[in-house]
Amino acid sequence: MAIKAGGEVMVTLGLVMLLFVVYEVWITDLISAGKQDDVTSALDQQWDQPGAEDAERKQRFQVAEGQGMAKLYIPALGEDYKFTVVEGTTDADLEIGPGHYVNSALPGQPGNFAVAGHRVGKGAPFNDLDLLNACDAIVVETRSDWFVYRMLPTNDDAKDWASKGSDPRCAGADGGAAVEPLTGEYAKATGRQIVTPQQSEVVAPVPGNTASRLPEDERLKLITLTTCHPKFSNKQRMILQGVLVRQQPKTADHSVVPVELSETS
Repeated sequence: MAIKAGGEVMVTLGLVMLLFVVYEVWITDLISAGKQDDVTSALDQQWDQPGAEDAERKQRFQVAEGQGMAKLYIPALGEDYKFTVVEGTTDADLEIGPGHYVNSALPGQPGNFAVAGHRVGKGAPFNDLDLLNACDAIVVETRSDWFVYRMLPTNDDAKDWASKGSDPRCAGADGGAAVEPLTGEYAKATGRQIVTPQQSEVVAPVPGNTASRLPEDERLKLITLTTCHPKFSNKQRMILQGVLVRQQPKTADHSVVPVELSETS
């Protein structure tokens, strides 16, 4: 009887765990997809309002937490990869989509535009960040501009950058700035690294260098994407960092988009 009872308990626990995984991976994805659609529609309506561009510049992207503030595209992850980035990184914010660290730089500004996102469940916008390579494009859209960042070399890439950096995308194709391993005060900024949750310096204005006193107008224009690591765990964080290579103002009819959106990895 004891063995039978124990077996029934194990079966019950297994079913509970299965239901939990189904909820976390699939149900929360559906819920987040609905919230993402809503915030995207609201942002589109805001951008379409007359005078929205002037208002955006004056307010410097001042939006409430949980509201859309930009759109994120990563072409190497598929032509349909697009998420509206919301302001804030609370649990509620990240259930909507990738969230902008409120004290980090704004898109295209000197400093570090830092964005967090889930890797499993709740839309999982950053599920495949581990598939990106040095010089892959990370494109950010605002009401008035497109900002094209490219992933920095990893520490392993940097060891043989003379060869790996020969990719035309790394060399500043389409009039953009070149991508190369960073040095000096930026030596700790790298394409991909794994850190502990306590290492918040990765989203500092000069990543990994909280002691830096560089004036704002002398800072590089970087992007940092953060997510949990490994999948199904929050013990560590995966960090991707890129550098702005070019800015493209939007046309009046918004018909011209960056060529980088058609790139594949």
